[in-house]
Amino acid sequence: MTTTDARTDSATQRIRHVTVIGAGTMGSQIAMVSALAGFDTTLVDIAQLPLDRARTQLWERVDRDVAKGRRTAPDVAAAKQRLTFSTDRDTVVSGTDVAIEAAIEDLAIKRELFASLDAVAPTHTLLVTNSSNIVSSQIADATRRPEKVCNMHFFNPALVMECVEVVPHERTSPETVEAITALAQAFGKTVVRLKQEIPGFVANRLLNAIRREALALQEQGIAEVEDIDRAARTALRHPMGPFELMDLVGIDVVYLIRMAEYEQTGDPESLPAPSVKELYEAGQYGRKSGQGWYSYTS
Repeated sequence: MTTTDARTDSATQRIRHVTVIGAGTMGSQIAMVSALAGFDTTLVDIAQLPLDRARTQLWERVDRDVAKGRRTAPDVAAAKQRLTFSTDRDTVVSGTDVAIEAAIEDLAIKRELFASLDAVAPTHTLLVTNSSNIVSSQIADATRRPEKVCNMHFFNPALVMECVEVVPHERTSPETVEAITALAQAFGKTVVRLKQEIPGFVANRLLNAIRREALALQEQGIAEVEDIDRAARTALRHPMGPFELMDLVGIDVVYLIRMAEYEQTGDPESLPAPSVKELYEAGQYGRKSGQGWYSYTS
């Protein structure tokens, strides 16, 4: 066993159960990643319908992976046994070692949620947020355990994307950072550790720079959406263009992330671009709604 392996085993040995809050695309896939990695995992949501939908979509996805030879049937069968679904959040959290929040990008909702989790979770439980933009210092003081709170940011789709950003705030303990880093590694992810928090972290700040320029080119009439995406794919070798990516992630998510950053920074440059705001207000969220920068009605 290497030194890194030994450190990882030591840091995760007390983590036996993982709870994921929020059965949307990100939350459900994070839960599946955890179960596939060998952890007993519970996916929690306030209603049964999103849980049923998540189970159906996850089972279809991992079964398809088996059919394509990407995973083995025994591994997937075991993961399905380890992953449970519940609407009884407090009971689940009262017996968990790590709670990963994957709810809407709304600071008030996250603070209320973390206060509720803190009230029922064991004292050793780590409370982490998957937020891609809201820094954990904005949430930690809603709990009595700020040293056990940090960001653990996955990327969409979590079952495929390799990177996880681990972002402490100034009161996060080194032990928490070590444990969450080790957990991400146990999930099979490559960890990017930030020394200090900043809205957007590393990857999204790089992505936002490209997105901001792409939107400026489109809004100024320099080039059409399709051509900007084509340049990103064929000249920069990106797997998809910035507009295609916005449609995949969701225009609503893009909009809310920018608004969340504006609430934290007060910088008008953080506000969503006018064209993004227009699509958001029209309910044109991309693939999920059938219309965004592109049409998906067919």
